[in-house]
Amino acid sequence: MTDYNALWQSAESLLDPQVHPLSNLANISALIRFSITDINWSGFYFLIDDVLNLGPFCGLPACIRIPVGRGVCGTALQQDMVLCVPDVHAFSGHIACDCNSRSELVIPIHLDKRVVCVLDIDSPVLNRFGEDELDFFGKTAQRIEYCLAENRTLWKL
Repeated sequence: MTDYNALWQSAESLLDPQVHPLSNLANISALIRFSITDINWSGFYFLIDDVLNLGPFCGLPACIRIPVGRGVCGTALQQDMVLCVPDVHAFSGHIACDCNSRSELVIPIHLDKRVVCVLDIDSPVLNRFGEDELDFFGKTAQRIEYCLAENRTLWKL
């Protein structure tokens, strides 16, 4: 069982607005992947030229580019909403980067009220994500947004 209060303290300390965003996102990807049970991939996709592009991640090699509106990540970005998918095989248009993934959670990350990237978390377990995860990842996304806004000079993608 994951202690999300302790994990939040670790996440908050790793997400430093004075550190380059890529370093922050690489560290948080590793923290998620190795601190939460039944996670097989965690990472980020950046919106560049109207396509999601692979960013820092922890897990097996992943899809490099995802069109807006395609898959769970592209759909979350297009709709600008958190998508919690209990069974990715039942999600129309799912992109299978890792055939072991069964459930997925995607959270849009904003800068100046527009989505600049998404946080993507995969699990090999059906229906893996509940209220505890939604709360933790929601707070994590807000902290990432704060870091991006506080030090815009480091955000040069």
